[in-house]
Parts: sequence; C-alpha cells; structure tokens
Amino acid sequence: MGRGDMVSGWNWDGDESLLRFDDPAEWDAAYERGEGPLGSAAIGLAFNCSLAEASPRIIRAMRLPDRGQRGFAFTAAGTAARLNGELTPELYAALRAEGCGAFAEHAIRDTLTFVPFRHLPPWFKWQMVRTTVGDKLEYWWQRASDAAEEVWNSLRRRR
Repeated sequence: MGRGDMVSGWNWDGDESLLRFDDPAEWDAAYERGEGPLGSAAIGLAFNCSLAEASPRIIRAMRLPDRGQRGFAFTAAGTAARLNGELTPELYAALRAEGCGAFAEHAIRDTLTFVPFRHLPPWFKWQMVRTTVGDKLEYWWQRASDAAEEVWNSLRRRR
C-alpha cells in the first residue's frame, strides 16, 4: 500500500507501532478521519520526522478532545526538545500557553534540560531560573528538616 492509497497502512487501534510513525501526510489524513491515537502518532513523528514536519502536527494534537492523547502530544513536544535541542517558535508558544500545569510540566522541564539556555525564549529562561531556585530551596528545606529530625532523634535517645 502506498502513501497515496485511501486505506492507511497503520493500525490506528492503539498499536504501539505508532511510535514508529513517520508519515506526516498520513497523520493529517488520520486527523481528518478523526482517528483516536493521534497523540501517540505525534510521538512517532517527533522521533522519525524533522522538527519542521512534526511541529504543526504536535500542536494540533495538543488540542485533541481526548485528555490522554493530549498528554501524549506534550510528550511528543518533550521528545522533540530532547532529540533536536530546540523547538519551533510555535511549539514554544504552545507550551507557554499551557503553562506549568499537568500536561505541559514534563515537556517544559525536558525543554529546559535539552535546549541550551541561550536558545530559550525569555519566558523559558524565566522558568529555568524559577525551577532552579525552587529546586535549590526544596533541597535546603529537606536538608534542614533532616538535620532537625536527626537532632530530635538524638535528644530522644539520651533520655
């Protein structure tokens, strides 16, 4: 079956083979047909296509009505950041619009981890500073809590 055939060569019933998905035109056709696992297929596009080809489809998948598939679309964005060391301006904007909430949290952290700081847009640079300071404060709090607990346990043993 060629790419131009009406019938898809992909199993759209949730098969894990969608992680090998590599056909942006087929993704577009599946989107028009209302196929279910488009977020999963977007991860495949992130792995197997150029960032320019995958990006608009990942963004469309971020707006899918199915929450699970939307989550996979954000996973695809994080995967794209890991593999390419950058994102498109549109993907940065989509992640920023979602914010540091449930869906975008891991994709934003992947972006901050794998995209060089000098290449990040201003909002992402601010998120890098915010998360770095927050992580450091959490570390210090944990150290202080552990030290206090150790002192308390030591005092209890002496009684």
